[in-house]
Amino acid sequence: MRAIQKHLDPIFYVLLSLPSTAMGFALSVQISALSWILSTKYNLKIEEVGLVWAAGPIAGIFGQVIFGVISDQAWFWGGRRRPFILIGGVLAALMLLALPNIEVVSTTLGLDGILGVAILVALMLDLSINVGFNPTRSIIADVTPEGQERTKGYTWMQTISGTFGVLAYVIGAVWGNYNLIYFGAVLVLLLSVIPPFFIEEPRELAQTGDPNKATQRYGLREIMLSILPLWGFLVYAIYGMAMRLMEVERSNYWVEMVCAALTAGTIIYVMSARERGKSRSEAGQIGFRKVLAAHAFTWIGVQTMFIYMFAYVQQQMPELGDRDMGKVVSVAFLVLNAVGALLPAFVLEPLARKIGRVRTHAWSITMMAIGYAGLWLLPGTPTTVYLLMGITGIGWAATISLPFAIMSGQVDQQKMGLYMGLFNLAVVLPQLVASLGIGEWIGGLDQKNLIFMLCSVCLAISAAIWFFVRETRQEA
Repeated sequence: MRAIQKHLDPIFYVLLSLPSTAMGFALSVQISALSWILSTKYNLKIEEVGLVWAAGPIAGIFGQVIFGVISDQAWFWGGRRRPFILIGGVLAALMLLALPNIEVVSTTLGLDGILGVAILVALMLDLSINVGFNPTRSIIADVTPEGQERTKGYTWMQTISGTFGVLAYVIGAVWGNYNLIYFGAVLVLLLSVIPPFFIEEPRELAQTGDPNKATQRYGLREIMLSILPLWGFLVYAIYGMAMRLMEVERSNYWVEMVCAALTAGTIIYVMSARERGKSRSEAGQIGFRKVLAAHAFTWIGVQTMFIYMFAYVQQQMPELGDRDMGKVVSVAFLVLNAVGALLPAFVLEPLARKIGRVRTHAWSITMMAIGYAGLWLLPGTPTTVYLLMGITGIGWAATISLPFAIMSGQVDQQKMGLYMGLFNLAVVLPQLVASLGIGEWIGGLDQKNLIFMLCSVCLAISAAIWFFVRETRQEA
């Protein structure tokens, strides 16, 4: 083991963050360039672009869970997570190169029609990112002790990854999306292939669950019980996707009401459970479910903002032309991501040392709810949007850093890959709900500022649940 890892030197935290940065940069390139290139170069319709984007959450649902479970059990090429980081990074770089060359891929495969190949490339890119993303996060938990050192690992991960994410938006805006794609392919390859060989993984992971349950099989039943508060989201995601693919027009919304009732019931049940007096494994399972419930509501608000911000700007600032509207949205997201990059290592991690990770995160989410409420209630001007997105960025900084550290302290270390995959369901299932269900509601709104009323309510619910999550004993 190298001295920088043994002593947990700052340079080691930087090194540990680079594989996750590679996967995050690939995702930033996809967000910046995919819709643009499909619309401008291949002339796909908006509904076809939406169908291509649906590949992402689907890949996340299956990819992160499956590869997380496999990486928990595997050991080859000198590591448990290393092989999947290497494979995911190489494939992600290749798929980025395929984005501007979909017609070449189509011709090489002897296929007719751009849409099918575009879906295939997008799906492969998302699968590649998901192959690597779970292990890049799990390896931080594998090589850092639970507590403040692990918090430091995840906050530095986000600060470095977030900084490169901001760089992606700048490159796309200044030098164009084609340069961004090719630069991203090289960067993703380098950051995912080189750093893993300087990180030594433990051959045996520490057991943090009950000793007599260490070899217990973790099948579908156990997985479904672990994600109990997400059942309503899961049912609606399946239903909504089926209705969209079959192009069925609905005359009532009883399925939505059933899913809402199921979500409310399961969350009330989860929040009523108490960890005190339980075994460590049982208490961790209760804590994990509470984290899922809180994180899911965060992502409904976040994803709704990402998808529908343009509709808000379009109505609130009708005097702006299309180009200026696009600039307002781009700058708003740049402010959000800049705050999200700076705060984790330099503000949130020191604050977590003083008041705990959970309270730090809960108050950050509260600030995000306040920022959303401002966008709902205050007059929409570019300056107002930028200032309030800066406030919202406090919660965004916490969302993409602290929950990983909090969650990793709740679960069995030997099943970290599995739980990272299940934790990702609290992101992708709300994303599908925001894309499939909330969009229809927003389409019928006369006042688009109500978008942020919904976001604020969701973040307020999330913050309330976070305040009921118990700190792990290592930090208490």
